[in-house]
Amino acid sequence: MLTLNNGVTLPEIGLGVYQSSPEETAEAVRVALETGYRHIDTAAAYGNERQVGEGLRASGVERSEVFVETKIWVSDYGFDSTLHAFDKATGKLGLDRIDLLILHQPATDRFDKTLDAYRALEKLLAEEKVRAIGVSNFEPPHLDDLLAATDVVPAVNQVELHPYFVQPEQQQLHARLGILTQAWSPIGGITFYPGWGEERVNVMQDKTLVEIGERHGRTPAQVMLRWHLQQGRSAIPKSANPTRIAENFAVFDFELSAEELASIDALDRGVRNGPDPSVPRPQMFDRVIPED
Repeated sequence: MLTLNNGVTLPEIGLGVYQSSPEETAEAVRVALETGYRHIDTAAAYGNERQVGEGLRASGVERSEVFVETKIWVSDYGFDSTLHAFDKATGKLGLDRIDLLILHQPATDRFDKTLDAYRALEKLLAEEKVRAIGVSNFEPPHLDDLLAATDVVPAVNQVELHPYFVQPEQQQLHARLGILTQAWSPIGGITFYPGWGEERVNVMQDKTLVEIGERHGRTPAQVMLRWHLQQGRSAIPKSANPTRIAENFAVFDFELSAEELASIDALDRGVRNGPDPSVPRPQMFDRVIPED
């Protein structure tokens, strides 16, 4: 378990459902919870919040045992709009309270609305409708501007982070501010997702990770997840494959050496693979999140 800056705890490994179709999400969540996961990450923009709730109920695991986080999409930014977005999310999830609610993008082309959205999260936190609040894809300048205009330090910042994009300065800032670093694409899926550029180099095939895995009898994905855990990060690997879901959770019974951790850190190429959070994407940001 990891402890957030307000004392709330969350399991360090969670199941991500980005790009999981509604048809496969409920079963993936059910399988993950039966495997032992107790942390699920979704988002309004993923279009599968309802299926996350269905999978949670189908698993038979008590709601109080599962940490559920979701994200507000940019088109719902603004104080009143974000409060309504919370109602949409809880309605789809079938939950009265969300464990962690975060803003999905800094949305620099409408940052005033971003600030109002975060103030709405603060209100939901004060009313105990959410247990913790945070952000995603906020770079240091975005965090500086947010902290200057609001009262609650985000508990989490979910950012692209894998061995080819380690973001050491971002992590150091989080540590100073008391923000938990949560890695999206923690096993480097963004380095080989179809359609994200043919010039990408698949981190899963990196020689260093393969060799470390062979020494421990583990896959490169398991090595990367262990690297995250030993350095105190939250990681949310995505899979809808039952075998991969189990594999990604089997990382608690081995340990990487200090030398191995350092060699993984040294793989950093300093190149972002996902979209630049500072670049506005109006067409995508304006996507409407359905009411149900």
